[in-house]
Amino acid sequence: MAGKRRVNEAGSSNGRRADVLCVLGVLKVATADQIQRLASPHLTYRHTLKETASARKEARTASHRGAANDLRRHGLSVDGGRTRGGEEVRLLTAAGLAAAAIGLDREPEEMGGMPKSAGRSGASHPMTVNETVIALIRPVPDLDLVAGEPAEARAAARAAVDAPKGIGTITSYATEVALPVKGTWKNLAIGSARADVIVIAPDDGVPLLFIEVDNCTEEAVLIGRKFDKYARFFKRKEKDTDDIEKPMWRTRWSAPAWEGYERVHPPVLLVFHQVGKRSAKSQIQKVADLTRPRWQGRWDREDGFHSYDGCIPIVATTLKLLREHGPAGPAFWRFGRDHREPLLGAIGNPRRDAALARRHQAAREEQRRCEEREAAEREARRPVCADCGNKFTDGRWTVVDVRDWGRSRESHPHLCEDCRSRVVAAERQAEADERERQEQERLRQETEAEQAARKAGGWLGRWRT
Repeated sequence: MAGKRRVNEAGSSNGRRADVLCVLGVLKVATADQIQRLASPHLTYRHTLKETASARKEARTASHRGAANDLRRHGLSVDGGRTRGGEEVRLLTAAGLAAAAIGLDREPEEMGGMPKSAGRSGASHPMTVNETVIALIRPVPDLDLVAGEPAEARAAARAAVDAPKGIGTITSYATEVALPVKGTWKNLAIGSARADVIVIAPDDGVPLLFIEVDNCTEEAVLIGRKFDKYARFFKRKEKDTDDIEKPMWRTRWSAPAWEGYERVHPPVLLVFHQVGKRSAKSQIQKVADLTRPRWQGRWDREDGFHSYDGCIPIVATTLKLLREHGPAGPAFWRFGRDHREPLLGAIGNPRRDAALARRHQAAREEQRRCEEREAAEREARRPVCADCGNKFTDGRWTVVDVRDWGRSRESHPHLCEDCRSRVVAAERQAEADERERQEQERLRQETEAEQAARKAGGWLGRWRT
């Protein structure tokens, strides 16, 4: 133990250090509180008997603060200053980011960039990004790890488990992701964008989602211009490893192809946090107005839905609504719609899905009717046995309907299988009886010939005497 303490003086475990590397590898900048809530949510429901909130926070984050300190001693992390609320933030060094990439099983270029001046500026924007990620994931505690806690703490943990689930895990996310409009993934050209967050959680219905976060400090026109960069990036194409040209974003991330003729760009979620002086509500409306050419679809009067071919689905919410309702609640407003809805509905096209479902159902019904009609017509053509009047079975029909001129035609094609068997048996019996009769006739004739020969021989002998 003494040797381990000399290496990791804060006494952290391998698991805790891996947690810190994983979270910081994704978020880049985070407080011990945010790391703990993401990596060990059960600790949120411990130490509840301590008198003050600060004491409880101190206790539940102690192990992760120790792990961050040990990583700092190994040169993998550094102190990144403090938030405006006075909390210390941690961030990784280049070596730490490389170590995190190994743990996350990502290539270095997939790790994203580092926020600029995060600690020196109070880390206001990165903290909002982190809180957005936490609100989307909604980390669920392990109830077995809070079994010994007071009843109120266990009830709170149970409520978190029973609440609507979030989207993905920490490994489903990436931050500060380059979106090159020119250049390469590693060397971006001027005018390229960086997504604050991307989410890849296909198991939760989100194959690919880009997220932009604003503290209501940026002018709406600047936010709107980001979507010009997004549009340029989404339209950019290059050859993939299969030598087939496709949208550049598909060479890194996969997403299912849209059905029919639509080729809609990946959705972008705007999350506003009411920190600055600008109103979140007015910001949303201004950005919606400024970006209308990017998101506005075309109404399909025949099918009753909007087509968004070549458009960017843009969805907005506030951090307050996201925390309150989660991704499964009515917290999201799709630009062009007049109501809030869950995230999956907002980034999708329910009217189009319903229209396609109706179209597919109608096609299935038409196919069913066609099959029934063909079956009825075929049934009308089905042969009837000339003897018993029963309809032929499919097997019997197939046998008598042979059209191969190289084969002998089936005997008794006008009879069903049972009648044919009976007739064939009768014919065979008749043939056997005829053979027997003929044999008996032959034997009779031979006997008569013999007798005639003997009789003729007897008369001749007497004549000679």
